[in-house]
Amino acid sequence: MNGALVLQVQNNYSFDIRIVNDMKMKKYLIFLFFLFFCNSTFANTKIINALEEGGKLIFIRHAYAPGGGDPDNFDIKDCSTQRNLDTTGIEQAKRIGQFFRDNKISIDEVLSSEWCRCKDTAKNAFENYKTFNALNSFFSSKFAKNRDKQMKDLKYFVKNRNSKKNIVFITHYVVISEALNTTVISGAIIVADKNFKVIGTVETN
Repeated sequence: MNGALVLQVQNNYSFDIRIVNDMKMKKYLIFLFFLFFCNSTFANTKIINALEEGGKLIFIRHAYAPGGGDPDNFDIKDCSTQRNLDTTGIEQAKRIGQFFRDNKISIDEVLSSEWCRCKDTAKNAFENYKTFNALNSFFSSKFAKNRDKQMKDLKYFVKNRNSKKNIVFITHYVVISEALNTTVISGAIIVADKNFKVIGTVETN
């Protein structure tokens, strides 16, 4: 009888410990959620405030395009030979544009790589855009030789730009990595000052 009583008490104690641990874990997860939410909100507010000031460089990696690199038969004038946005990428591009509209962010102009996935991102996000070959990809070995010249042209363009408004560059991972020394996922918006110093990033998954 006493043995049974002791066993029951031990079982209840273990059960109570599990309840306490579960409650602690839930509180901890709730704390992490609010911490993440507050940090994200603060980061977005900081970015939006910076964009409202104007004069910022807005680098956007093209929206989601399945795969990597481009086919061997790549032709810059033929989208069918390139890696392109799928329906997910098109919807992501539209969300990029919606971010700027929702936050009433003023933009001077939108410049895009000549690659179709970048032009399609620009079209679905902003409608109007111009191409700028300094934003072209140099990921492929046949374009790697263009890297130094493109970076020089991009920095020269920014240095000699007189507008105090924001400008959008829709481009590729390699260009953003080289220009800003940072990594970037598809569809991400990276805001930098005119000295190419990163202010913050907005993801549009």
